[in-house]
Amino acid sequence: MNPSLFRRFSSPLFVVFTFAVGSGGAAAQQAASAGDLPSKAEFEAIYNARADSARMHFTHADAAFLSGMILHHSQALLMAGMAPTHGASPSVRTLCARIINAQKDEIATMRQWLTDRGQPAPEVQVSGLDLVVHGGVPMEMQGKREGEGNDQGKGKGMDMSGMSRSAPAQGASATASALMPGMLTHAQMAQLEAARGADFDRLFLTGMIQHHGGAIVMVRDLFATPGAGEEQTVFKLANDIQVDQTTEIARMQGMLAALSPTSTP
Repeated sequence: MNPSLFRRFSSPLFVVFTFAVGSGGAAAQQAASAGDLPSKAEFEAIYNARADSARMHFTHADAAFLSGMILHHSQALLMAGMAPTHGASPSVRTLCARIINAQKDEIATMRQWLTDRGQPAPEVQVSGLDLVVHGGVPMEMQGKREGEGNDQGKGKGMDMSGMSRSAPAQGASATASALMPGMLTHAQMAQLEAARGADFDRLFLTGMIQHHGGAIVMVRDLFATPGAGEEQTVFKLANDIQVDQTTEIARMQGMLAALSPTSTP
């Protein structure tokens, strides 16, 4: 046997590794009882403490992105939910069902992420064609690192609490224009709601391409913010949104091009 290899296997590091993967072994138990190594319970406590620490390591931009994306997804659900009652074609109805299933799941994940970290998850209510949002993490208007995610007192932000997605008297959306790229205005939503059949298909596809494009902008803004988008769940959600919605934009552009040019919105 190679002497250097034997020395490597005889090192204290190898003893620690043996204990970690097989703590039930007699030698490991004897070492632990002698006080040379932590007990199994102590190892588990260390692991859990480090897992909790990693879970709490996030930026304000991470929390604000998920909070804003809950509102953004909520409008997509409202739009897609019109398909069965507005004479949408089978292909558009299939697309809408896919959007509803995917974005409902993502909303649930984002809401749970915020709750687990003590962050305010926005409550979104449907009011006719508009969305009214209460609470949520303030959106930073300038991308910059804010330190740990539980530090919300710094920087310039905008609280979404109590804001409606549109201002009915003006037909403009305060939340959409100030915070949420790609979201449809009240006037666009009213036009979509009034359409039927092929006209609905055309307006829906046009509007959802705009909507998806805004979500991609939000993802790019997140990753452009120093320190943001590094937490595992946030990274996966943001990456999935960018990939899935880029793919759906290409699909919807093809569907839009295939519509009969005789139908006008």
